[in-house]
Amino acid sequence: MNPAEPAPVPLSGPLFHTDPVELYRRIRRDHGAVAPVVLDGDVPAWLVLGYRELHQVTSDPVLFSRDSELWNQWDAIPADWPLLPMIGRRQPSILYTVGERHRERAEVISAALEAVDPFELRQRAERFADELIDGLCGKGACDIIAEYAMLLPVRVLASIYGFADAQGPALVTAMNDMINGGPGALAGQQHLGGSMVALLAAKAETPGDDVASRMLGNTAGFTVEEVAQDLMVMMAAGHQPTADWIGNSLRLMLTDDRFAASLSGGRHSVGEAMNEVLWEDTPTQNVAGRWASRDTHLGGRHIGHGDLVLLGLAAANADPHVRADAGALTGGNNAHLSFGHGEHRCPFPAQEVAETIARTGIEVLLDRLPDVDLAVAEPALTRRPSPWLRGLTALPVTYTPTPALGGTA
Repeated sequence: MNPAEPAPVPLSGPLFHTDPVELYRRIRRDHGAVAPVVLDGDVPAWLVLGYRELHQVTSDPVLFSRDSELWNQWDAIPADWPLLPMIGRRQPSILYTVGERHRERAEVISAALEAVDPFELRQRAERFADELIDGLCGKGACDIIAEYAMLLPVRVLASIYGFADAQGPALVTAMNDMINGGPGALAGQQHLGGSMVALLAAKAETPGDDVASRMLGNTAGFTVEEVAQDLMVMMAAGHQPTADWIGNSLRLMLTDDRFAASLSGGRHSVGEAMNEVLWEDTPTQNVAGRWASRDTHLGGRHIGHGDLVLLGLAAANADPHVRADAGALTGGNNAHLSFGHGEHRCPFPAQEVAETIARTGIEVLLDRLPDVDLAVAEPALTRRPSPWLRGLTALPVTYTPTPALGGTA
């Protein structure tokens, strides 16, 4: 590195919590489209902030591989490194599979999700949304994040995967404990893993019209362990970003006059707000990662063999080369990178499932609580202190108490 160049940027700190847009602007100003960063324990990596550069990385899965075994820092990584759940080693899931085997696994997942009936998916999402709102509609006030957004996606996903509805609440608790990273994280992960193995054992005996049965019945020859790992990845990747998509979209609609029509029944604005969030406030901020399979250059930087490259999705979406007027509404433009790009992007059927759950969740809430309003000043809203996922810690609202529907579908 040039001695005159600013020091690598720690991928942590208060600006990730309060104003990541400003942080990415500063990093781009000081370092350009590809910036040196350090992770916990001063572990070095590269953060790709440029839209064109990120497109280049994700378009070349051979040069920028998903195989974490290539990492040149493994000898320096302690066994208790806190980011090991984010940057795993020797994991049998689709996340770290490359080449033809990855393409086969992606096809299995896509086929299993594509077979989900979109009308039935929406009905299930509406049913669970109504159940949740029945539990809070009479109170006149609630926290949308804790009491709604963090409960809905995993219930819907568990249902289409093949779990019985009665198993849903325990899966919600396990998933949220695992994601929150607190004292219950390991127990949550174990419960989720054990539940997946038990589900697959049951579906092997009695297949059904569900995602798990379709994945087991696929003839590509994957082991039960591989299918269980992929189901866990699918649930984790499908739950938290979708919950944050609901929360971030509702925050925008409650605080931005451009979307006020949504709160009086304007359905078109719901989709616009959701798309705006994917550009401006995307739930998945940064993704770890890719590893260079040989020495190369990217954005004017020398990337060494085995270097870790982090995908700065939020920063790339705000790249002034593609967003010259950052204040303008994006309309129907969906060229954002919030679902990734290339072979390892979020599969299109998974994107459609997430969008259906999020949009249904927002629409049902606005139908049931039409005068919902923010209970605090907007500056009082806080975010989880994570450089990876961006979501609210709470979204307190008030509304006129209404009677429960009594569980009608």
